[in-house]
Amino acid sequence: MSAGAIGRIVAVSLLATASVPWLRPALAEPLMIIDTKAPDLNCLFNQACKITVTDSVGAIPIAGLSGRAILQSRTFYGIAGTPAAGLTGYLFRIDLTRAMAGPAKACVTRLTLDHAALSKLAYPGGAGPGEVFVVTAGGIGTVGLVSADRHERAVTFTFMAPVCPGAAGAAGATSCFFGFAAASAPQPVTARIELDNGQTLDVAARAPAAAP
Repeated sequence: MSAGAIGRIVAVSLLATASVPWLRPALAEPLMIIDTKAPDLNCLFNQACKITVTDSVGAIPIAGLSGRAILQSRTFYGIAGTPAAGLTGYLFRIDLTRAMAGPAKACVTRLTLDHAALSKLAYPGGAGPGEVFVVTAGGIGTVGLVSADRHERAVTFTFMAPVCPGAAGAAGATSCFFGFAAASAPQPVTARIELDNGQTLDVAARAPAAAP
């Protein structure tokens, strides 16, 4: 995935799902994903290109895992006079770099957030406004997104490859930071994380408050 990509709406074909088991046909609206750089993203929310963030983590309870597997939630605010004024920026990252797999290795393939009302912004690197961004340069992580789909009030993010814990001498992986902007303030939520063994896990996160 190139940091210079200008924005994409990914359609997953039936052929692709047959050869890559963690992908499935989208039954929902595909959202545009824009690959961007961390410093440029900051400038969208703050004229000085410096943002103050609030971080929290939720443990990912993968059976048989040793170490630390987490979902990181990060929020920051758009200040007056910026393109993101009045909006909250939301960033998420799956981090399995400090986790080691047990006998039955399981990897993260998807993250779903309910009631995620996303705003469109002209994220740096894109050809126009989009709903979702991935920090592919200037940030942490190596695994990006292959798709983001809205189904009713839920948004599902599917990773370009499974995010796996360490095993057989190999280090665990982390996703890139990915996220969106929203008009609603953050609140504690339960995210759903899917594994490549078919399991779905509930994980603590922070996301936009549901609309009344």
